[in-house]
Amino acid sequence: MSEAQLPVPEPGSVRPVVAAPDSVLSRAGDPVDPLDPEIVALAADLVATMRVAPGCVGLAAPQVGVSAQVFVVDVTGHPRARTCHGTVALCNAEVVEASRWQKGREGCMSVPDLTGDVKRAGHLVVRGTPPGTGEPITLTTDAFEARAFQHEIDHCAGLLFLDRVPGPHAIFARKVYL
Repeated sequence: MSEAQLPVPEPGSVRPVVAAPDSVLSRAGDPVDPLDPEIVALAADLVATMRVAPGCVGLAAPQVGVSAQVFVVDVTGHPRARTCHGTVALCNAEVVEASRWQKGREGCMSVPDLTGDVKRAGHLVVRGTPPGTGEPITLTTDAFEARAFQHEIDHCAGLLFLDRVPGPHAIFARKVYL
């Protein structure tokens, strides 16, 4: 399947987002069957939930209380995005290649009051399977989209961005802009 033919899940339902320290956020998600109708529906719900949250560019299953390796990313229109694959939903994703490491500020819907400086790969190759298909795909991305993919893959592995900051000096109160 080429990158231009990525399937986008049908519209789903908005689910409540769980916040740290909920234990589902610190457990590695279970691998899933991308053809399972419940997983396809979960991906659609992740997209719907991401869309209603201002500024949200990604969401993983553990963030809605489901311990599963499914996430969605969409950096469309974000000022820091250089590469954009549109709405991407992946199951059982893994990083194949990572390089050009750089520090950047991150926030998270599951850690609503904090942001932090996290070192992430600025060039990334990811492999995973879109829900509803049996065909794994490989995506190459960079900059902000690469950061978003890594953030969501971390969620599927039971990690928060706070687990990646170098120390308390790199954690900040989230600023609210009116």
